Amino acid sequence: MPDLCKHCIEGVRHEGTPEGRFEDIGGIRTYSRSPLATTPRTRRPSTSALAIPLTTPGQLLADDFARNGFQVYLPDLFDGDPVPEDAISLNATVSANFGFRAWLARNSFGESLPKVKAVIHALKESGVSRFGAIGFCYGGRHVFDLAYEQKIHVSVASHPSFVQAEDLEIYAQKASAPLLLNTCEVDGQFPAEKQARADEVLGGGKFKYGYERTYWPECTNEFAVRGDLSDPNVKAGKEGSFEASVRWFLEHL
Repeated sequence: MPDLCKHCIEGVRHEGTPEGRFEDIGGIRTYSRSPLATTPRTRRPSTSALAIPLTTPGQLLADDFARNGFQVYLPDLFDGDPVPEDAISLNATVSANFGFRAWLARNSFGESLPKVKAVIHALKESGVSRFGAIGFCYGGRHVFDLAYEQKIHVSVASHPSFVQAEDLEIYAQKASAPLLLNTCEVDGQFPAEKQARADEVLGGGKFKYGYERTYWPECTNEFAVRGDLSDPNVKAGKEGSFEASVRWFLEHL
C-alpha cells in the first residue's frame, strides 16, 4: 500500500452537482466519471476500474472515488426506476406509502445483476483488466455475487442487505477478492449476529486474500449513503467508511 499523506484522500461530499456523464456501456445506461488529470499519487492505472451498483445518490460518491484516482462506472440497475429519495427517511425507514415489495419484484437481483455483468464484460473487452466493486445496501448483494463468480478483484460492501449468514461461508469458499465490510450498530439486514459471523468466518487471517470490517456506533443502515448529517455519529460514519473504502481499493486494486 502506498504511503498516504492527509491530502491524498479527498473527502466525501455531502451535496453538490454530479460531474460525470451517462454513456452506453454494454447496452446499459451507465454513469461514468474519470479521475482528474491533476489527481496525484493515488491515480490508478487505466486498466483498473470501480463498478458501483448504486443509483442517483451514488453519483456524488462516484465522483468522490474518481477524485481519489479511480475510473468509476455506475450502472443504472433499475432502468430509471430507483426507489425515490423521499420514500426513505433519514433513519432508513421506507415510507408506508411506497410499494417497496412491488418495486423489488420489478427490480429483482435476477434483473439487475446481469446489467452489472454486462458493463464489466464490455469494459473487459475494451482493455480493463482489474475491477473493484462497492455496493451499498441493495448493491452489497451484487458485490458478493460478483466475487463468487470471480468477476471482481476487490470487494467493498457497506451495510449490505439480502446477505445471509451462509453467504459468508460461500464467500470464504468461492471468492478471492479481498473484502471490506462497513457495518453499523442498528441494521436489521446485517445485524450484530451477522457481523460477528463475518469476523468468525473471514477474520483473524482465515480469509487469506484479506478481510476487514469497520463498525460505526449509533448509525443505521444506509448511513454511508444517506442519513442525518447533523448527527456527528452519522457524519463520522459516512466520512469514515468512505475513507476506509478508498484505502482498501488503493491497497488491493
